[in-house]
Amino acid sequence: MSAESKKIIIVEDEPSLVFTLEDTLENEGYHTFVAEKGDDAVDIVKNEDLDLMILDLMLPGMSGYDVCKKVRAMNYTFPIIMLTARDQEIDKVTGLNIGADDYITKPFGVKELLARIQARLRRSNQYAKAKPINELELGDIHIDLKNARADHPERGDIELTTREVELIRYLAAHANEPVSRDALLENVWRYEFSTNTRTVDVHISKLRSKVEMHPDNPKYLVTLHGVGYMLKMS
Repeated sequence: MSAESKKIIIVEDEPSLVFTLEDTLENEGYHTFVAEKGDDAVDIVKNEDLDLMILDLMLPGMSGYDVCKKVRAMNYTFPIIMLTARDQEIDKVTGLNIGADDYITKPFGVKELLARIQARLRRSNQYAKAKPINELELGDIHIDLKNARADHPERGDIELTTREVELIRYLAAHANEPVSRDALLENVWRYEFSTNTRTVDVHISKLRSKVEMHPDNPKYLVTLHGVGYMLKMS
């Protein structure tokens, strides 16, 4: 895959690492942006059509976690690769659960990072080629995925999170087909190892409360015991 025209933002405050990353990525043909602070990163995200973010967790002021949450809350779906100096599982899981796609622990090799970038861009490109589903009707509930809203007859206008939008989009793309928890973790959460499939169950439960008339007895977003979930659509 050609790196030509791909825009990557480096959110890092360590000058030597910024120099190395910027030089390496520019030599590979990527167009780079650099932000040393979280606030600056968010401003660049708003003003540029980015393809990927390299995000250090330990930043002055706004942390990398907060940057990730803010970007996802604004419904930007480009891949985010976290950089962390702390080799603790909880840090990685926290980052992945708030919307990051991958992580790499410092110190790391440039070739490894480039491979991670290429893999994430390739997957993102494949995801983007699929025709997005922007509207759904689940009985009396209208779902506007483009604007992340659900119109519930009893609860009114309900906001959907970025993760809920991605989750229902993936299930809708595979409507009337069984979808495993592992498949959801890989394609919606976009990481390959199952740290805890309970993450999927919790999000499904919250989503049901927004898109089902009777969440305790769902008609559309159903559980297939021992398999996963299925979105029933006529």
